[in-house]
Amino acid sequence: MSKFTDQLPNLDERCFKLPQPHALAPQTQSSHPVRILMLYGSLRERSYSKLLTLEAARLLEAMGAEVRVFDPLGLPQPDAAPESHPKVKELRDLAAWSEGMVWCSPERHGAMTGILKSQIDWIPLSSGAVRPTQGKTLAVMEVCGGSQSFNAVNQMRILGRWMRMITIPNQSSVAKAFSEFEEDGRMKPSAYYDRVVDVMEELVKFTLLTRDIAPYLVDRYSERKESTEELSIRVNQKTL
Repeated sequence: MSKFTDQLPNLDERCFKLPQPHALAPQTQSSHPVRILMLYGSLRERSYSKLLTLEAARLLEAMGAEVRVFDPLGLPQPDAAPESHPKVKELRDLAAWSEGMVWCSPERHGAMTGILKSQIDWIPLSSGAVRPTQGKTLAVMEVCGGSQSFNAVNQMRILGRWMRMITIPNQSSVAKAFSEFEEDGRMKPSAYYDRVVDVMEELVKFTLLTRDIAPYLVDRYSERKESTEELSIRVNQKTL
């Protein structure tokens, strides 16, 4: 009789696995640059979320990352166009390519913008057997027109969890963003700038740490159980 039968009668032994420390040290490590996709949440001509995103992109590139910044202009509202729409396909291809993401939104009416949310809504939780975001890292940032707030980054953290992403602990919120950038769009020296450096550095470190073991980190008992039950049904049907 299994030791689980008495102590854990609800547990399916076939699908239960003890976490293994050796599985957290991959035999081979990727050598290519960290791949980061960046999304921002405004279409304004002088968009501070875009300026902050571009500043962060420069930092990531200085840290050796390969960066892609998605331009949301022309992306249709979710469900208002087919998945074959060029902008939708571009976004989904970039999501599949990436190993980590940065989401940056203005805070509007105490929340992230619809522009940013629409981009995330177009990224499916699953596409066939591929999950475009599961196990990938995420950093969140916001810009504020007034005093510092964290409403948008808190919302994006909830979305990151829903998308099964590894959201890093650090984050950036830039207050009175209109006063934090030069006319040429570059960010001024400040404690806000220093925090952006911290966030991007942490994102690269977490991505390097997890990208080769992401499938193991997000492997779930419930999904293994579901797959086992489906397999059992198929096998039993064939033997009838």
